[in-house]
Amino acid sequence: MTYPDFPAASATLTLPGPAGALEVAVDLPRAEEARPVTAIVCHPLSTDGGTLNNKVVTTAARALRELGVATVRFNFRGVGHSAGEFDHGVGELDDLRAVVAWVRQQRPHDALWLAGFSFGSYVSLRGAKELGADAVISIAPPVEGRGWDFGPIDLPEVPWLVVMGDADEIVDPQAVYAWHAALPDPPVLVRLPETSHFFHGKLIELREAIQHVARDWLPSA
Repeated sequence: MTYPDFPAASATLTLPGPAGALEVAVDLPRAEEARPVTAIVCHPLSTDGGTLNNKVVTTAARALRELGVATVRFNFRGVGHSAGEFDHGVGELDDLRAVVAWVRQQRPHDALWLAGFSFGSYVSLRGAKELGADAVISIAPPVEGRGWDFGPIDLPEVPWLVVMGDADEIVDPQAVYAWHAALPDPPVLVRLPETSHFFHGKLIELREAIQHVARDWLPSA
């Protein structure tokens, strides 16, 4: 399969995906700050209006970029200029596989980090071990009541951060905390008080939480 080159400056482009074109946005850190890491950030539920431009997604990407990480956001099938139709997480994982394959081909020496918000955290966590992620960030993972089964996921044994708002009105915070506590090797958990699902008024706190933890994961420049 012929892939476009990884851009030398921030850009949007189209990748061949399993259901057709995939719309991708690449943003690069300042050259003097760049680390050998590429992070792919997955957006929330397509049927609820989730896109690569979601504010939580762009905030997570910005937080990582300020640490010197190249970031890749993309629209799942059926969103924006990505072809196909919503596929309940199955086809969306195939979309992520296609984006990872491109990043691996274009930046083979980079560490691969996977991040996701809400539904995007489900897709990225499902693929993390299979795809060889070196670190994972899960923001407001919908572990209960949204139709996504986290139980059978083969969890990665890599640095992993979960960020959850205590006042999330869509994902039950207590369900997330109970799920986290029951994990055999629980990841770092950051609880943000008085914070809703979409982190209204709390995007700065989200960015700082990600940076505080992920900074320690960075390889040498």
